Amino acid sequence: MSFSYDVKEEMAKHFNSARHCQIAELAAIISLCGHLRREEDAKDALVVTFDRESLFRKCFTLLKKTYNIDEVSVREGGKNAKYEIVITDNDTVWDIFKGLKLVSRDLGFLGFGKTVDPTLIKSSCCRRAYLRGVFLCVGSMSDPSKGYHLEMVCENKEVADQIAQILTTFDIEAKTICRKKYFVVYIKEGSAIVEFLGICEAHVSLMEFENLRILKEMSNSINRKVNCETANIAKTVRAANRQVEDILLIQKVYGFSKLADSLRQMAEVRLEYPDATLQELGELLDPPVGKSGVNHRLRKLSEIAADLRED
Repeated sequence: MSFSYDVKEEMAKHFNSARHCQIAELAAIISLCGHLRREEDAKDALVVTFDRESLFRKCFTLLKKTYNIDEVSVREGGKNAKYEIVITDNDTVWDIFKGLKLVSRDLGFLGFGKTVDPTLIKSSCCRRAYLRGVFLCVGSMSDPSKGYHLEMVCENKEVADQIAQILTTFDIEAKTICRKKYFVVYIKEGSAIVEFLGICEAHVSLMEFENLRILKEMSNSINRKVNCETANIAKTVRAANRQVEDILLIQKVYGFSKLADSLRQMAEVRLEYPDATLQELGELLDPPVGKSGVNHRLRKLSEIAADLRED
């Protein structure tokens, strides 16, 4: 199973003890997964559709806890609708709509997929529960060992904007983009995703995410160091080869006897030790000199070789 699947399974098993938090989470689930359907008796039924059993069980438990609903029809649908909760009693349906603030002041039904009523998410704990319900319904995230990306896909721009605004109350910066006909709220920072998992109280997933993130960052750090060292070695080798070429040219055209003693000694030592570093070359000289002194002498030799090439 994917990491995203495991996160949702953990969230589906978490229940707040406070009724107002349960209602906030249920508001997200009903709004995003619910719809009205005309039944054979010409009555409208509330149908909540899920693609996984754990979310179906969570919604049923929340309905039971908040509205004492024990009698619902459960239907197993086709390929894209595995589980359905169907409530046909009109009074029960309207009790749910009223409790979730899905009706207007004149008792008109506001519809599904709308922004949540602000009174349901006044408290921080209720906002946490609402975000958890949203992620369970329309969220997903990548495997943290491969990359950091969490998103929630909405059909309504106002809902996406509200989710992003709720995230800012927890100091999480989320961005919203339009993808085809959907509006996507996404987070790409690893630390922000960790914060989101903590907000939704998915603590096991949070620890797993952190472990994978640490391993990934350690691997990246080691790779950067290896690449840097490899680049430095390659640079040193190229410089040494160029210095040896210059010295051989001087030896062939000019001769070492015409060089100052310090440059002659430098040229002889470099030819004898072509793979040595500047520090090692300096220690081989008599008397020894530092890296800057070695670099200065080699630069002088290069200048002489450049003049000989021009001539």
